Amino acid sequence: MPMIQADDGVRLYAESTGNGTPMLFIHEFAGDHRSWEPQVQYFSAALECITYSARGYPPSDVPADPAAYSQQRAVDDAVSVLDALGVRRAHVVGLSMGGFTALHLAMQHPDRLLSAVAAGAGYGAQPERQDRFRRECEATAAAFESEGAARVARRCPARVQFQNKNPRAWAQFAAALGGHSATGAALTMRGVQAARPSLYGLAAELAGIRVPVLIMTGDEDEGCLEPALMLKRAIPGSGLTVLPQTGHTANLEDPAAFNREVDRFLAAVDRGAWRRRDPRSLSASTTGMIR
Repeated sequence: MPMIQADDGVRLYAESTGNGTPMLFIHEFAGDHRSWEPQVQYFSAALECITYSARGYPPSDVPADPAAYSQQRAVDDAVSVLDALGVRRAHVVGLSMGGFTALHLAMQHPDRLLSAVAAGAGYGAQPERQDRFRRECEATAAAFESEGAARVARRCPARVQFQNKNPRAWAQFAAALGGHSATGAALTMRGVQAARPSLYGLAAELAGIRVPVLIMTGDEDEGCLEPALMLKRAIPGSGLTVLPQTGHTANLEDPAAFNREVDRFLAAVDRGAWRRRDPRSLSASTTGMIR
């Protein structure tokens, strides 16, 4: 497949597998287009699965200008991929950094989405954690520049579950991460991760989402548990799935469970059974007997 060109000239590498309703996958910070292989193998029997590497992630271009990296740019790049492949509307599945982008797509481009899955979306979103998160982002960016990607990834506490549960898949993940561009990783960490707006400051925009949304998190992904609950409460047409004894890289750590939950969600969306929350369930009364 030829490289896709974003509106600022940056080229993005993308792959399309299968036929049917389009399904766009947006990877996490430590991943790339290859991170979705278990999902592509599962869903491409019935759907067109589209994966791509974000800017800063070879074989996509790695622009040297820090201004080329931002949350808005990530959203615009996802739209560029859809446009280049002639996709009018798609199901979108994002993990972590990609989950943030999936939510922003639902807020900004609902006409392009059939549904959205936001998995592991929440790192640094809580107001009381933002300053510390930004300091950690800067430290991580500096570590990528000085140590390289592989050594940085092995220190992440949210991925020890992955390492323990599926050592072979972990080794493949770490090897792929070791080939990432240190420059691209550092610029992405500073421009996208550290600088993105807090989801807690987007309450009105989240409440206005009209496309069906599935929020997913692992119960041992500490940075995402409270944000997942906030998103469930904020988005009227959302559902929340919590995967047991699972960390941050849920789609690789437990692909069978991840695929099953996404498949159920898509089936409900397709048959019109995924509904917005009934306001009556928001009563301050626990039993409904006192109003």
